[in-house]
Formats: sequence, C-alpha cells, structure tokens
Amino acid sequence: MASITLDNVTKRFGEGGDAVVAVDDVSLEIEDGEFVIFVGPSGSGKSTLMRMVAGLETQSDGDVYIGDALVNQLGPRARDIAMVFQNYALYPNMTVEENMSFGLKMSTDLSADEIERQVTEAAEMMGIGNLLDNKPGELSGGQQQRVALGRAIVRDPNVFLMDEPLSNLDAKLRTTMRTEINRLQNDLDVTTLYVTHDQTEAMTMGDRLVVLNYGELQQVGTPLECFYRPQNRFVAGFIGSPSMNFFEGDVADAGTLVCDGLAYELSERMRSNVGDRAEVTIGARPEDIELHDDPVDTNGFEVVVDVVEPMGSISYVYIQPVDQSHEQTFVVEVDGQQPITEGQRLYAHFPSEDVHLFDTKSGEAIHQRKLDSDVGMSAGGQSQNASASSSQS
Repeated sequence: MASITLDNVTKRFGEGGDAVVAVDDVSLEIEDGEFVIFVGPSGSGKSTLMRMVAGLETQSDGDVYIGDALVNQLGPRARDIAMVFQNYALYPNMTVEENMSFGLKMSTDLSADEIERQVTEAAEMMGIGNLLDNKPGELSGGQQQRVALGRAIVRDPNVFLMDEPLSNLDAKLRTTMRTEINRLQNDLDVTTLYVTHDQTEAMTMGDRLVVLNYGELQQVGTPLECFYRPQNRFVAGFIGSPSMNFFEGDVADAGTLVCDGLAYELSERMRSNVGDRAEVTIGARPEDIELHDDPVDTNGFEVVVDVVEPMGSISYVYIQPVDQSHEQTFVVEVDGQQPITEGQRLYAHFPSEDVHLFDTKSGEAIHQRKLDSDVGMSAGGQSQNASASSSQS
C-alpha cells in the first residue's frame, strides 16, 4: 500500500497555440489506504489525471509520486498498480481463472500452485468461485465486472485505479456493486482512486472527492463538505441531484437582493459576507425551499407549478416565479404525500439559514448555509480549494 502525491501536474495535448490543456496544474495528496473519488463532467480531466497516475499518460509538467518514489519515468508495470476499466478489458478467449491469473503469471515468479490458491481466494471473495471455468462471453455484465475486480485484487497492488467501472451496469446492479466495492476497499485497505461522473457514486463511496472542471481542481473534501460547503458555484451546482437552484441578482442599498421575480431581504450575516459586491447569486438546494399556500414573510414569492415528478417518498416539483420576465424553472423537493398539482399557484420561501451566496462574477462562495452539526464534515482530510477561498462563517 502507498500514498499518492501529485505535484503541479499538467497535461497538454498538442503543441503551441493549438494545445489543449486537459489537466491544469493540479496538486494533490492522497493518504495511504484512502478511497478518493475523481468526479466532474465529461472533459473535466478526471480520467486523464488517473491515467497519469497509472503511467498510461505522461504528464507535460509536474511530478507523480507513489509512496516516496518518483514514478515519472516508470511504466505502468513498474508502478505496482491495478486498474479496473469501464469495459472490463477481459480476454474473451480465456476462462475466468486464466483472466484472473494472467497478470500474476506475467509479473511474478509465483508457483502455479500459489497462483491457483490466490485466484481461488479472490474468486470466492467476489462470489464467482463457481465460474472459474467459464469464458467472459458466458457471463452477465455484473459477473464480468466481478472478474475484472477479482483480477485486480489477486495482484495485491499498492494502488487500485478504477475508471467508471459501473457505468455499463443497470441501476439495481450498480447499487449492489457500489456496496461490494466499498466493502472490499474497507477490507483490503488499499489506496484507491475512482473516476465517476455519477452523483450517487461520488456521494456514497469515497472518503474524499476531488472535483474537477475543464482540467482545473475546484475543491477537495469529504462528500458532505462538498455538498454543504461548496467552494464555488460550479461545485454547488455539480454536487447534488437535482442540482442547486440559482437566482442571480443586484444588491440594493437597503440590503435587499433584487432578482428576476424575487426581492430577497438579506440577513445581517449575509450583508456582512456580501460586503461591497454589487452582483450576488442566491443558491438554494431543492430540499431547502419551502412551498406554502400563503406568503410566509417578505422573502416569499408567488410561483406556478409546471411539472410534478413523483419519486415515492418524495416528489420533485418544478416551479416558475409568476412575476419573472423570462421563463426559468426551478426544482423543489417535497414530501411525496403532499398534494400538489400542475398549474397550482403557491408561495416559495427560502429560509435565510439554508441559502448560499456566490459572487456572480467570480463564482466564489461568499456565504454558506448554517449547519446543525459539523459531524462528518472533516473526516478523511481537510477541504481544499485550488482556485478561490471562501467565507465559512
């Protein structure tokens, strides 16, 4: 097992003015045994960053360390890593046993009996002990994924690298495999990097998230830190599903944020954090917006219900402010048994203790919602931000 250090790592594709910067000056410390999720939209650089750790891509600038060893010049085989790919990458002409043992035969001097013992143990751990004589074409997608994981486990590497390994599975099987991967990582205690764009995987699996966008590091922190203490508007909008609602506005002299269809009276704490900024954006998560039949206070505004999506215990209600000059739909999460119909008029209310504020120009977080507790907010490491600091008051 080993830690991983990325020191000002940059990856450019192409030369000169036509070069595309896939990863831009990323520095990161990953602790021995930590489970870290690289998350971001398509094209954010998360897979490229992982491939540089694996040695499948060579960084244009910066250094990569595994443990105390500088591995810039080492190929993948010499880095003692095991990688699980999105497409499983199994050899179709080999049995499950042959697929799982192939890496050991190529990279170790273990005896045939020892290799067979390790493969059998890993297969039993993954619940595929009865499939060792089958070929990949005879297996389901979930079984093939277990083979790919077992092939990585049997090598007992210093680092596991997983590049969207569950994306080809159906929703139910993804839930099962998420649990299995979490259990395996806890049992094996191997440093693991996991690439995904899936919100549920990001929030439920890792010790820490590394949030990327256009190759730039946006925030590093626990899932709860990134959800409740986003460093900027991008993280706030990307982490969480449905994503945070945003209302852009101008700060009036009376300490009111005037948005299209909404005049929001800022609290004293909000005004202090806003300072002399003229343009500020309110951010409110769907579960933090309240819907009432009548106005609650001056910060409420009238809305009309556009669409209702029943999800069982909850419903997602898509609303439009009645007085806004252009159509923009926002989403609210309500109890699934609350009777709300399309076309209904209600009043939306943002409790001041539950909203975030962002500088409209820079996207920097300048005011965070209050929390009942900080439990789980610092486990796995200190939250980091590569591009901007924010007020945590």
